[in-house]
Amino acid sequence: MSALAGILHEMKTDPKLKEMLDTVLELDGTQPQGSELDDDALRLIALERKAFLENERIPTDLAAKMAGLSSSAYGDWVNAKEKKDFGAFAPTLQECFDTAMEAANAKKGDDNDEITLYDQMLDEFEIGMGQERIDTIFEEVRSALVPLISRVLASSSKPSEEPLEGTFDITKQQQLSEKLVTAIGYDKEQGRIDVSVHPFSSSMSAKDVRITSRFREDEWYQGLAGTIHEGGHAIYEQNLVSSAVSIDAALSMGTHESQSLFWERHIGLSKPFWKFAHPYMPELDASFEKYSAEELYGAVNRVSNSFIRVEADELTYPLHVILRYTIEKDVIGGNLSVADISKRWNADMKSLLDVDVESDDMGVLQDVHWSALAFGYFPTYLIGAIAAAQLFHYCQDDIDDMDSKIEAGDFQPIKDWLKVKVHQHGRRYESLDSMLEDQLGEPLNPKYFIEYLTTKYTDLYQLK
Repeated sequence: MSALAGILHEMKTDPKLKEMLDTVLELDGTQPQGSELDDDALRLIALERKAFLENERIPTDLAAKMAGLSSSAYGDWVNAKEKKDFGAFAPTLQECFDTAMEAANAKKGDDNDEITLYDQMLDEFEIGMGQERIDTIFEEVRSALVPLISRVLASSSKPSEEPLEGTFDITKQQQLSEKLVTAIGYDKEQGRIDVSVHPFSSSMSAKDVRITSRFREDEWYQGLAGTIHEGGHAIYEQNLVSSAVSIDAALSMGTHESQSLFWERHIGLSKPFWKFAHPYMPELDASFEKYSAEELYGAVNRVSNSFIRVEADELTYPLHVILRYTIEKDVIGGNLSVADISKRWNADMKSLLDVDVESDDMGVLQDVHWSALAFGYFPTYLIGAIAAAQLFHYCQDDIDDMDSKIEAGDFQPIKDWLKVKVHQHGRRYESLDSMLEDQLGEPLNPKYFIEYLTTKYTDLYQLK
């Protein structure tokens, strides 16, 4: 891994690449009628030049070290998780933080004092959105959700989980998931659907986008939700402009997550969707004939204060992300030692979700991201959720009687709307904020996310 990373790094930083980019800009600047390059060409050159300069600032030996460390750190994380012992992983995690910070500092350059080290790390995953902006947005979400979650969990009017319980045939789950994900717009003719240990999507090109999910016999919804989630990612990839240039890639991880969560939550967790899906459920198991669409809707939207991020419901999930975001930014900012992360994690789980973490495998060791040096990745999950709610709000404004269309299984107008507002633009905008401002009339705004969750769960849990 280290040797291959070194070779690839040398190819990415070949001086001839920069010479070519600079030559194009110099020639363009000599044209008597102004720029001969259109906006797309200028944006493409800007993206490629930025990538080159950042790669150039990373020494080859550091690039090789990062690749080798991410590989060995994964093994250390697995072993520590099996032992339920954060202390066994802490020295490796310290090296991960130190190495990632060294790389970010190099990429930032000596003459760029306007951004912080963590801003540089965030930019790897959410281009153009720094810590100060995220702090403001996340604090607005946290302050609204902590009391709402407390009220929901204290409610005596909880929806029944009975429709989720039983034994369900894996093959039938796969068939149901495939039927529903293709109904919302995933094109199986330009990809395929498989089973894996962890759900994911992969794109070779817009013409070959594949998704996987996982299924359990003792529960059916997580497999379906995973399929729809990955289907949302795949629909985005299938509707990007089909080309090999970077301007036609996805804008950011937050943008990508907005597309998966738009379909998984705002469509797949809605009442109209379960009116649409209800007739198909007896194909999974005959017991579903006794449940109404309303009962299925209630069951899949039940709230609990879970230990595990990937199993969390949509109401508590944001606090799992905020916890990880604040911990990693505090370590990088010099306000928290790696040795104290487990203690801080457990304290934050108690204050945010009233959960007592019993062991490190259920707490600080549950995620693989930090062992992969992916600092700055976690906040994109919540940025995506906030953007999904905002997009859904404006989509409802623009599409007449959208609920009736969902209930009837007519998802094409929604998919077409997303293509116009998000998919077709690739990386033509400098940030998610700038795309939303241009397409919707305002940058990322958490009020729609907060309103969506407050309205939905006040009604479902009959809060007063």
